[in-house]
Amino acid sequence: MTAAIVCSDLSFSWPDGARVLSGLTLSIGVGRTGLIGVNGSGKSTLLKLIAGELRPASGAVRTSTDVGYLPQAINLGTRRTVSDLLGITAARDALHAIEAGETVVNAFATVGDDWDVEERARAWLDRLGLAGLGLDDRVERLSGGETIGAALAALFLRRPGILLLDEPTNNLDLDARRRLYDAVATWTGVMVIVSHDRELLGLVDQIADLSGGEVRMYGGNLRGYSRLVAAELQAAQRAVTSAGAEVRRQRRDLVDAQVKQATRDRQGRKVAASGSLPRAVTDARKKHAQESAGRSRELHTDRLAAARGRLEEAKQAARDDAEIRVELPSTAVPAGRTVLTVTGLAGARWHPAARPQPAPPSKSAPPPKTAPPPKTAAAGDPLPGVLAELIVRGPERIALTGPNGAGKTTLLKAIADLATLPGVTARRGAVVGYLPQRLDTLDDSLTVVDNVRLAAPAASVNEVRASLARFLFRGERADRRAGTLSGGERFRAVLAALLLAQPAPQLLLLDEPTNNLDLASVRQLTQALESYRGAILAASHDVPFLRSAGITRWLRLDREAGLTVIDPL
Repeated sequence: MTAAIVCSDLSFSWPDGARVLSGLTLSIGVGRTGLIGVNGSGKSTLLKLIAGELRPASGAVRTSTDVGYLPQAINLGTRRTVSDLLGITAARDALHAIEAGETVVNAFATVGDDWDVEERARAWLDRLGLAGLGLDDRVERLSGGETIGAALAALFLRRPGILLLDEPTNNLDLDARRRLYDAVATWTGVMVIVSHDRELLGLVDQIADLSGGEVRMYGGNLRGYSRLVAAELQAAQRAVTSAGAEVRRQRRDLVDAQVKQATRDRQGRKVAASGSLPRAVTDARKKHAQESAGRSRELHTDRLAAARGRLEEAKQAARDDAEIRVELPSTAVPAGRTVLTVTGLAGARWHPAARPQPAPPSKSAPPPKTAPPPKTAAAGDPLPGVLAELIVRGPERIALTGPNGAGKTTLLKAIADLATLPGVTARRGAVVGYLPQRLDTLDDSLTVVDNVRLAAPAASVNEVRASLARFLFRGERADRRAGTLSGGERFRAVLAALLLAQPAPQLLLLDEPTNNLDLASVRQLTQALESYRGAILAASHDVPFLRSAGITRWLRLDREAGLTVIDPL
């Protein structure tokens, strides 16, 4: 199969000298390729190099056809329209001029074969769940999810031979994600996707694992890749065990040889001291013994060094698959204890653009006959419906889902007492910990240790270091300034500061916790939550993560319908 993308001896460094890629060689053919790797491994940089957004320090990138690129961060001019974003404004203007009776040759040349450009644009917007957008709408008014959807529509409409997508599901709600999955599944060209979205990576034809500056290709989707990597890891661990046993065996052989040689030396000295043999004979024997001892010592030393070398190679071959180990008994919450009560939900104004809603009726006054009374769903309430009050008891794990812009972040901030939501009152019966979408709660000028000590001032430095080791910050890693951490490291530091805070949080509020996390970090978050014994309220569009987090109740927040109980997704 002819490669559509070829990277030859590719190297790139940032202006400050930080090296990202060095001598990378890669070829990608037709089909969908999932590009994965830990945060900071260079995935986004590699896409930018292929797209021509960056120039390599050395080496070359060759593409066989035109390239379309969706970056993580989309910068849009405030005066641009959806039509501009789709790249069809010139064709539309020319088409409208022709329809108005103009016969300028340039207008026909501009339209070319795109006589149905508006219909095709509308079809892609509709397919991606953006039927409400007008082609002349200003992009500055779009939400984050709508902006990504419109940018995706522009790429699918243009249909380049090579399509590069960098975290395309970030900021997309569940409906938009499923529409994107459908579009990706039907793509027949060359597509390279950088993503941590496990459902999206389940649609690819092969996985490219960027690790240590090299790319290893695995046929199949993420599930097949996971099986192959698990088998590789088991084999590597067996090799480490075998090599370690050989090192111990060679060390014992060396000691045994040294003991035997010491015994022979003592016997030789006794014979020489007795005078039973001529001096010439004893000198010859001594010389021969010394030469033999030297050869034996050299032989065993070489064997030990070789065994140690094989052990080191085996350790390097074994992936660094360290896992977070967190035991937090102080976070345990009894099953019957109420940790949170939120009232006034039926009349909440979830979004600045939302129309004011009437306040819920008081308990003393009956509800209007034109509308049923709002229902209350507490733990174990079997009746789904609109919530006027949310009660969280014991170690419940609640998922908060809903479309972009519905107000999920606003609600979490109001519960955390970081924002005001008109009409809503949150009564907290436990210590609350809040993990925001943006990992900006650390002081970048302080070390990881010092950031955690701010959250746990009563803990000693040694206690903090011992706790940080369970979050994979061991030794010098704990002394790094927060501003120098990679995305995955920063996530672990924020999580450590949150979970190790004093007093320990018994209710965790998680706002899109898997956004921008690599697969290893998502796994580490899941492991930490498995050890957590408090209550959890998590806003997320990542259904596989929510399922792995052991969600016991599913809620949906919508601007029009408010907060409702839904069946498990």
